[in-house]
Amino acid sequence: MGNRIARTGAVVVAVMLVLLMGIGIYLKSKIDPLGPAGHEVAVDISRGSTTANIAEQLAEKGVVTDAGIFRIYLKVRGGGPFEAGLYRLRRGSSMGEALSVLADGPDLPPAVYVTVPEGLTLAEIAARVHEKAPHLDPTRFLAAAASGAVRSKYEPPGSTNLEGFLFPETYRVEDREDETAVVRRMVETFDQVAEGLGYDNAQARVGRSPYETVIVASLVEAEAKSDEDRAKIARVIYNRLAKNMTLGIDAAFYYVLPLDRRGTGLRKSDLARDTPYNTRIHAGLVPTPIMAPSQASLEAALNPEPGPWLFYVLKDSRTHAFSSDYNQFLRDREAARQKGLL
Repeated sequence: MGNRIARTGAVVVAVMLVLLMGIGIYLKSKIDPLGPAGHEVAVDISRGSTTANIAEQLAEKGVVTDAGIFRIYLKVRGGGPFEAGLYRLRRGSSMGEALSVLADGPDLPPAVYVTVPEGLTLAEIAARVHEKAPHLDPTRFLAAAASGAVRSKYEPPGSTNLEGFLFPETYRVEDREDETAVVRRMVETFDQVAEGLGYDNAQARVGRSPYETVIVASLVEAEAKSDEDRAKIARVIYNRLAKNMTLGIDAAFYYVLPLDRRGTGLRKSDLARDTPYNTRIHAGLVPTPIMAPSQASLEAALNPEPGPWLFYVLKDSRTHAFSSDYNQFLRDREAARQKGLL
């Protein structure tokens, strides 16, 4: 009997040893995965992040193999709290390597991400930035934009108006950055995009200066509801300019109206205003861009689709009917009214 108990006990011990060895091998593979670390990834730790939050971020980015095991690893090894900021780590790192990088502190200080969508005016961009980064004041932001301290290479000489030159993008805005720094980064991004598209050669390509082409891009942004129409709308604008016709783009009115009036419909008193932005009575381009154009609109303004069109009107919720004949335009407009699009 005693021998049987002893043999059973030995089997149980052996099984436990095998299980423990298996668990140990499994944990080692999680803590120190085989092979070299992978490519670099950025991990942005926000203020107030807990160790659990950080572990989840590292696991989602593939830096560590398992968030739960990493939390246990930190408790055993000791680690944290960690500073907020941007860290550069490598996918497939050992947990010791990840801990070492976190302990050394961030490469960049804490920040928030600010997304500036296309189609916003400078004033609207200032408000959007303040909403996401409260330390940046809208009044100071607009003052920085108007100061002349920041310029786009595509601004006319003597201009201090950056309307249209703050590129719509998602920006990492650091706590230490002031309004001028953020404006400068947005304008530098615009210049890089525009230069890459070929805006330095705008005069040769579309017969307009780079600044005038940006104005066209802003009008395209205001009018287009789908990417497929942008280059055609640009062509209509250039065709009407060539014939010294008024552009008839009512979106330009909103640029001189209070922000709370934008998109609320135009009144007869608005249409009667004698302003350079009244494209019903004044031929030619408006004096400035009227909003921040997207890359797609910037590209369309520089590469208008060939065609004779002089008119366009909505044919459904997203696309336009284009025509070169006024009577056809009237028929298209009536069809749009019948569909409730106007």
